[in-house]
Amino acid sequence: MPEKSFAEHKGTQVAMLLLNLIPLCHAAGTVACLFLPLMWPLKILSALAFLYILPLVPARILRESLRRSPPEIPIGSPAFLKWWACFQCQVLFLRFPSLEEIIRLIPGCYSLWLRLWGSRIGRFTYWAPRTSILDRGFLEIGDNVVFGAGVKLNPHVMEKGKLLLAPVKIGDRSLIGGYSLLTAGTEIADDEAVRAFLISPPFSKWKDNRRIREKS
Repeated sequence: MPEKSFAEHKGTQVAMLLLNLIPLCHAAGTVACLFLPLMWPLKILSALAFLYILPLVPARILRESLRRSPPEIPIGSPAFLKWWACFQCQVLFLRFPSLEEIIRLIPGCYSLWLRLWGSRIGRFTYWAPRTSILDRGFLEIGDNVVFGAGVKLNPHVMEKGKLLLAPVKIGDRSLIGGYSLLTAGTEIADDEAVRAFLISPPFSKWKDNRRIREKS
């Protein structure tokens, strides 16, 4: 039987629309913390905790439940909706990138924050300005990795009837050129220097600045 198009998944569409309320609730809750009957320092701490810490809890639970899922997830499946809910927990940071740029001002803080989402981040990782990550719990980064400005890490890709979801893996001492796009399942070898503006298709492997072709 042919796969259903997204338009035919009515139940999925309704569920996704409801889950789309998560970012609004996230923003509203953060603002509401500033009106609590507390002293101003406690109000600010409460707002920061609601903004940065609270979404980690459901997102991490959902991330762990997705570890056993296959890399190709049918649209409309329970695993797909789990991923969508996990993604919505991060949308506020995608809408307002400056919220993450503030974290990057503190050395090591951003890497720690990504670990709390479920990613594996090595030591001494450098995140240049405007680095963009769509799925914060789906990264496996080695030690001494440098990201150029504007790099985009997209561990998910939508295709007809399915979601491709797999960690982006980067080896030790690698340099990712500015404004590159690394998609689901991309693997970068150790000591690699990826050129700027690289577009890596899903499940690509790179070594010696070349894409490794699988032997048939």
